[in-house]
Amino acid sequence: MPATSPAAAPAHQERRRRRTTRLVALTAGVAAVGALAAAMLPGSASAGEDHRKGGHWPGRYQDVQLLSFNDLHGNLEPPAGSSGRVTEDQPDGTTKTIDAGGAEYLATHLREARTGQKYSVTAAGGDMVGASPLISGLFHDEPTIEALNKLDLDVTSVGNHEFDEGAKELARLQNGGCHPKDGCYTDKRFKGADFPYLAANVLDEKTKKPILKPYWVWKKKDVKVGFIGVTLEGTPDIVSAEGVKGLSFKDEVETINKYAKVLQKQGVKSIVALIHEGGFPASSSYNYDCDAPGAGDGVSGPIVDIAKNVTPQVDALVTGHTHNAYVCTIDDPAGKPRMVTSAASFGRLYTDTTLTYDRRTGDIARTAVKSANHVVTRDVPKAPDMTQLIGKWNTLAAPIGNKPIGYISGDIGNTGTESPLGDLIADAQLAHGKQLDPETDLALMNPGGIRAPLTYAAKAGEGDGVVTYAEGFTVQPFANTVNLQNFTGAQLIQVLKEQVSGPNAAAPKILQVSSGLTYTLDLTKSGADRVVTDSIRLNGSAIDPAATYRVATNSFLAGGGDGFPTLGQGTGDVVGSDDLAALEQYLTANSSATNPIAPPKADRITIVK
Repeated sequence: MPATSPAAAPAHQERRRRRTTRLVALTAGVAAVGALAAAMLPGSASAGEDHRKGGHWPGRYQDVQLLSFNDLHGNLEPPAGSSGRVTEDQPDGTTKTIDAGGAEYLATHLREARTGQKYSVTAAGGDMVGASPLISGLFHDEPTIEALNKLDLDVTSVGNHEFDEGAKELARLQNGGCHPKDGCYTDKRFKGADFPYLAANVLDEKTKKPILKPYWVWKKKDVKVGFIGVTLEGTPDIVSAEGVKGLSFKDEVETINKYAKVLQKQGVKSIVALIHEGGFPASSSYNYDCDAPGAGDGVSGPIVDIAKNVTPQVDALVTGHTHNAYVCTIDDPAGKPRMVTSAASFGRLYTDTTLTYDRRTGDIARTAVKSANHVVTRDVPKAPDMTQLIGKWNTLAAPIGNKPIGYISGDIGNTGTESPLGDLIADAQLAHGKQLDPETDLALMNPGGIRAPLTYAAKAGEGDGVVTYAEGFTVQPFANTVNLQNFTGAQLIQVLKEQVSGPNAAAPKILQVSSGLTYTLDLTKSGADRVVTDSIRLNGSAIDPAATYRVATNSFLAGGGDGFPTLGQGTGDVVGSDDLAALEQYLTANSSATNPIAPPKADRITIVK
C-alpha cells in the first residue's frame, strides 16, 4: 500500500465517514465513567466559548475525547490469571487487584465513555494482533480485526507483532481477502480492517517507501487531528527474520518529526503520535502518579528519550510495547510538558484523554490536556455483538481447542525473573531435544515467548486442573520450532551474560532454564557482571569453556532474536517439532488426572538484590 494522504483512498474514507456517524450516534449505556477534570484554558476561556471585549464568541475551544489502548494481542475473551488483572493503589496506601479485560467488556466501557461526547476518536498503539489466544490466532487474527471494527477503532500504529507473519499478511489484515494457504474460514469473505494501520517508519527496502500509510487525519466539522504511527526501530531484533524480510525500520523520532512537518504543511497542527515503544513506571499500579517524583520522573525506558526529542509540534504520545500502565507528562524539546500514555495490555485498561482544540490556531491548547487510565472491569453488561462474535469463532475453534493435553495441580505462573511456567517449558524443550538427540544438555526459553499462565481453575467447563490445547496455544502461540545447536562453554557463558548486557542492559531478558542448569544473578552489580560466571553449573559441574554443549532453543532464539547474537552462531543445527507440540508431548507424558504436574519451584536461578 503506497504512502498516501487520506484523500487518495476515497472508498476507505467513505467507510470512515459512515463509522464516524455511528460513533456520534452511540447512546447506549450510562454516562462516561471517570469523567476527566475540567481544564483551565488559555485566557480563562472555557471550552466552547471565548470572552473578548465583554462580548461572547462561541466555539473557539473544542474538547476532543481521545480513547486509546494498546497491546491487545487478540485477547477477545477475558485473559486468565495474572494476565487478566490490574493492581490499583488505594487511598490508605494499600493495593488491591481487579479482574479486567475481555472484548465484551471493553466494548461496553468504550461505548459508555463516548456517550455524550460529540468529538471522540479512538486510537491504538500497536500489537492488536499476534501472540494471540487460539480463538484469534488459529484464524490468523481475523476475529480480532472483526472485533476492532465493531469497537469502532479509528486508527492504530503497527507493532512488532503485526509482522509475525510478514508484510503480506499484514496487508491482508488491512485490505481483506482469504488467507493464501488456509482459505476462508466462513461463508463470508474477510473484509479487512475498517481502520488504517499506520507504519511511517517501516519501509520497503526496494521502493524506500512506507509499506502502509504513514499518517491519517481525523476530521469532524472544522476540527482536524493528525495521527502518525510508528513501531520500535528494533523490531527486527524481536521478530523472526522471515517476518521482516524485505523491510527496513527507521528511527522513531526522525520519522515522527518528518511527518509532523508534512502534516503542518497540510494545515494540520494538532498531532498525536502512536508509538509502539514504551517505558517502565516505578509502580505496577495502573493509577500510579508517575509525575509525583517530578514531571515524568516516575517512568524510565526508551519512551523517555523518544518523548524528549519528538518535535513540539506533536501534542500527545500514545505508546505501548512494554505492557505497562502510565499517564505521564514529559517535557518536549522546548521544555513544554506533553502527555505520554500507555494502557497496559490485553484490553485490561483504556486511556481517556481530553485534547482541547483551539479553532483559532488549529492547535491543541497543551495546558488543557488531561488524561487518565480506566479499568475495563467485568461488572458491566457484556456487549451482545461481541458475545456473538466470540461465540461464532469459539464454535469453529472448539474441536481443536477443547482437547485435553495435560493436568496440573495448581496455577503455574509466568511472572517473575524466573517463572514456574518458564521452567516447565524449558524442561519440555529439553525433553524434546533429547528425543531428537540424546546428547542434548540443556534448554533455554525466552520469557517474552510465554504469553500467559496456566491456571488450575476450569475456564470453559473442562474441569479444574485440565490443560486444554487452547490454553497451551495461549501460552505459546508463535509456532516456533525447537532447534538444537552446539555451543562451546565460552559461548554458553556469553549467552547468559547477554541477558543483562548489550541491547538487554537496561531491560534484562532473563532466559528460562531447564532442570540442571543453575547460576547466580547478582542485581547489585551492573552489565554483564550481574551473571556470576563462577556460579554457572550444569548438573552440579562448572561449565568448561572449551567443551561443547548441545542446547535446545526455539527457532526465534536460534536466529539470535531478543538481543542474543551468540545464539545465532551455533553449529550442528537440527530442527524439531513446533514448541507447542513439545509442550503438549511433555504434559501428556508426565501428567494424568490422578497424577497432575505440580508447579515447579523456580529455584534454578539464585537472585541477589
